[in-house]
Amino acid sequence: MKTLKKITILSLTAIALIILFHQIVAQSNKSKLYTNISEIPPNKIGLLLGTGKYLTNGNINLYYRYRLEAAAELFKEGKIEFLLISGDNGRKGYNEPEMFRDDLVELGVPKDKIFLDYAGFRTLDSVVRAKEIFGQDQFTIISQKFHNERALFISRNK
Repeated sequence: MKTLKKITILSLTAIALIILFHQIVAQSNKSKLYTNISEIPPNKIGLLLGTGKYLTNGNINLYYRYRLEAAAELFKEGKIEFLLISGDNGRKGYNEPEMFRDDLVELGVPKDKIFLDYAGFRTLDSVVRAKEIFGQDQFTIISQKFHNERALFISRNK
Protein backbone atom coordinates (compact mmCIF):
# COMPACT_ATOMS: atom_id res chain seq x y z
CA MET A 1 0.00 0.00 0.00
CA LYS A 2 2.86 2.40 0.76
CA THR A 3 4.30 1.86 -2.71
CA LEU A 4 0.96 2.64 -4.38
CA LYS A 5 0.65 5.82 -2.31
CA LYS A 6 4.17 6.92 -3.30
CA ILE A 7 3.48 6.22 -6.98
CA THR A 8 0.22 8.19 -6.77
CA ILE A 9 1.93 11.16 -5.10
CA LEU A 10 4.78 11.10 -7.64
CA SER A 11 2.33 10.86 -10.53
CA LEU A 12 0.22 13.77 -9.26
CA THR A 13 3.35 15.84 -8.67
CA ALA A 14 4.57 15.12 -12.20
CA ILE A 15 1.20 16.11 -13.66
CA ALA A 16 1.15 19.31 -11.61
CA LEU A 17 4.66 20.20 -12.81
CA ILE A 18 3.75 19.58 -16.43
CA ILE A 19 0.73 21.85 -16.08
CA LEU A 20 2.83 24.49 -14.30
CA PHE A 21 5.54 24.44 -16.98
CA HIS A 22 2.95 24.64 -19.73
CA GLN A 23 1.42 27.70 -18.07
CA ILE A 24 4.84 29.34 -17.72
CA VAL A 25 5.60 28.80 -21.41
CA ALA A 26 2.14 29.98 -22.51
CA GLN A 27 2.09 33.08 -20.31
CA SER A 28 5.64 34.14 -21.12
CA ASN A 29 4.73 34.39 -24.82
CA LYS A 30 1.14 35.57 -24.67
CA SER A 31 1.88 39.05 -26.04
CA LYS A 32 3.83 37.60 -28.99
CA LEU A 33 1.13 35.23 -30.30
CA TYR A 34 -1.26 36.43 -32.97
CA THR A 35 -4.41 35.03 -34.51
CA ASN A 36 -5.35 38.08 -36.57
CA ILE A 37 -3.08 38.79 -39.51
CA SER A 38 -3.62 42.54 -39.29
CA GLU A 39 -2.04 42.56 -35.82
CA ILE A 40 1.13 40.72 -36.85
CA PRO A 41 4.10 43.08 -37.15
CA PRO A 42 6.01 42.86 -40.44
CA ASN A 43 9.20 40.81 -40.47
CA LYS A 44 11.75 40.04 -43.14
CA ILE A 45 11.62 36.27 -42.51
CA GLY A 46 8.82 33.86 -41.77
CA LEU A 47 10.04 30.59 -40.23
CA LEU A 48 7.62 27.89 -41.34
CA LEU A 49 7.94 24.88 -39.05
CA GLY A 50 7.61 21.57 -40.83
CA THR A 51 5.14 18.77 -40.44
CA GLY A 52 4.05 15.86 -42.60
CA LYS A 53 1.64 16.59 -45.42
CA TYR A 54 -0.39 13.42 -45.04
CA LEU A 55 -1.74 11.39 -42.14
CA THR A 56 -1.20 7.64 -42.01
CA ASN A 57 -4.70 7.14 -43.46
CA GLY A 58 -3.74 9.21 -46.53
CA ASN A 59 -5.78 12.28 -45.63
CA ILE A 60 -4.20 15.73 -45.64
CA ASN A 61 -2.73 16.73 -42.30
CA LEU A 62 -4.66 19.83 -41.20
CA TYR A 63 -1.61 21.13 -39.34
CA TYR A 64 0.20 21.13 -42.70
CA ARG A 65 -2.68 22.75 -44.53
CA TYR A 66 -3.16 25.54 -41.98
CA ARG A 67 0.57 26.31 -41.78
CA LEU A 68 0.74 26.39 -45.57
CA GLU A 69 -2.24 28.74 -45.84
CA ALA A 70 -0.93 30.99 -43.06
CA ALA A 71 2.50 31.27 -44.70
CA ALA A 72 1.01 32.13 -48.10
CA GLU A 73 -1.31 34.71 -46.55
CA LEU A 74 1.49 36.33 -44.53
CA PHE A 75 3.55 36.64 -47.69
CA LYS A 76 0.70 38.02 -49.80
CA GLU A 77 -0.22 40.55 -47.10
CA GLY A 78 3.37 41.80 -46.94
CA LYS A 79 3.89 40.62 -43.36
CA ILE A 80 6.98 38.67 -44.41
CA GLU A 81 9.36 39.08 -47.36
CA PHE A 82 10.92 35.61 -47.39
CA LEU A 83 10.09 32.16 -46.08
CA LEU A 84 12.52 29.81 -44.39
CA ILE A 85 10.95 26.37 -44.39
CA SER A 86 12.47 24.11 -41.77
CA GLY A 87 11.57 20.46 -41.71
CA ASP A 88 12.52 16.83 -41.84
CA ASN A 89 13.97 15.06 -44.85
CA GLY A 90 15.79 12.37 -42.95
CA ARG A 91 14.58 9.43 -45.00
CA LYS A 92 14.39 8.67 -48.68
CA GLY A 93 11.22 9.87 -50.38
CA TYR A 94 10.22 12.19 -47.53
CA ASN A 95 11.03 15.88 -47.66
CA GLU A 96 8.91 18.36 -45.68
CA PRO A 97 10.68 21.54 -46.86
CA GLU A 98 10.30 20.67 -50.55
CA MET A 99 6.64 19.62 -50.11
CA PHE A 100 5.88 22.97 -48.48
CA ARG A 101 7.86 24.89 -51.10
CA ASP A 102 6.07 23.24 -54.00
CA ASP A 103 2.66 23.88 -52.47
CA LEU A 104 3.55 27.50 -51.63
CA VAL A 105 4.64 28.11 -55.21
CA GLU A 106 1.25 26.75 -56.33
CA LEU A 107 -0.36 29.29 -53.98
CA GLY A 108 1.55 32.13 -55.64
CA VAL A 109 4.65 32.55 -53.48
CA PRO A 110 7.67 33.07 -55.78
CA LYS A 111 10.23 30.28 -55.55
CA ASP A 112 13.07 32.81 -55.16
CA LYS A 113 11.48 34.04 -51.92
CA ILE A 114 11.67 30.60 -50.32
CA PHE A 115 14.69 29.09 -48.56
CA LEU A 116 14.87 25.52 -47.30
CA ASP A 117 16.36 24.14 -44.11
CA TYR A 118 16.58 20.39 -44.45
CA ALA A 119 17.75 19.76 -40.88
CA GLY A 120 14.74 20.99 -38.92
CA PHE A 121 14.07 17.66 -37.27
CA ARG A 122 12.76 19.26 -34.07
CA THR A 123 11.46 22.68 -33.08
CA LEU A 124 14.71 23.33 -31.23
CA ASP A 125 16.74 22.53 -34.37
CA SER A 126 14.60 24.82 -36.52
CA VAL A 127 14.85 27.81 -34.19
CA VAL A 128 18.56 27.40 -33.45
CA ARG A 129 19.39 26.90 -37.13
CA ALA A 130 17.38 29.99 -38.15
CA LYS A 131 19.65 31.98 -35.84
CA GLU A 132 23.00 30.21 -36.14
CA ILE A 133 23.03 28.88 -39.72
CA PHE A 134 20.75 31.33 -41.51
CA GLY A 135 21.80 34.38 -39.43
CA GLN A 136 18.31 35.51 -38.47
CA ASP A 137 17.83 37.19 -35.09
CA GLN A 138 14.22 38.11 -35.71
CA PHE A 139 11.57 36.14 -37.56
CA THR A 140 7.88 35.31 -37.55
CA ILE A 141 7.26 31.71 -36.51
CA ILE A 142 4.49 30.04 -38.50
CA SER A 143 2.70 27.09 -36.91
CA GLN A 144 -0.17 26.38 -34.53
CA LYS A 145 -0.57 28.14 -31.17
CA PHE A 146 0.72 25.29 -29.00
CA HIS A 147 3.74 24.87 -31.27
CA ASN A 148 4.42 28.60 -31.47
CA GLU A 149 4.40 28.83 -27.68
CA ARG A 150 7.20 26.28 -27.47
CA ALA A 151 9.14 27.74 -30.39
CA LEU A 152 9.00 31.26 -28.95
CA PHE A 153 10.06 30.01 -25.54
CA ILE A 154 12.99 28.18 -27.12
CA SER A 155 14.01 31.15 -29.25
CA ARG A 156 13.97 33.51 -26.27
CA ASN A 157 15.84 31.17 -23.96
CA LYS A 158 18.43 29.67 -26.28
